[in-house]
Amino acid sequence: MGRISGIDIPRDKRAVIALTYVFGIGKASSIKILGEAKVDENSRVKDLTEDEISRIRAIVDKKYEVEGDLRRAVSLNIKRLTDIGSYRGIRHRKGLPVRGQRTHTNARCRKGPKKTVGARTKK
Repeated sequence: MGRISGIDIPRDKRAVIALTYVFGIGKASSIKILGEAKVDENSRVKDLTEDEISRIRAIVDKKYEVEGDLRRAVSLNIKRLTDIGSYRGIRHRKGLPVRGQRTHTNARCRKGPKKTVGARTKK
């Protein structure tokens, strides 16, 4: 069982995809990590030796901020923006899209379900 940064990576997936299960590692960084560790990216996790897994683990621990540390850093950045009252911080506080998307229509994921206004029943 491959365990990297406290996450059990799936055994039956290719190494490139399995590494992306760790928060903070995407496909591009996964390819870089495997290249640096000299591991074939098409090999399955269950076929990796303990030595290869330990090389991958060492690279991730040394060069990448992942899981709890990264989540903490992101939440602190958002908290800083809200505390100083910046435009982005206010958008975070109100639960609206932060990166300039339109809100007249769409943005339902961020705003939540529609709140009907002015609906009356017929008498």
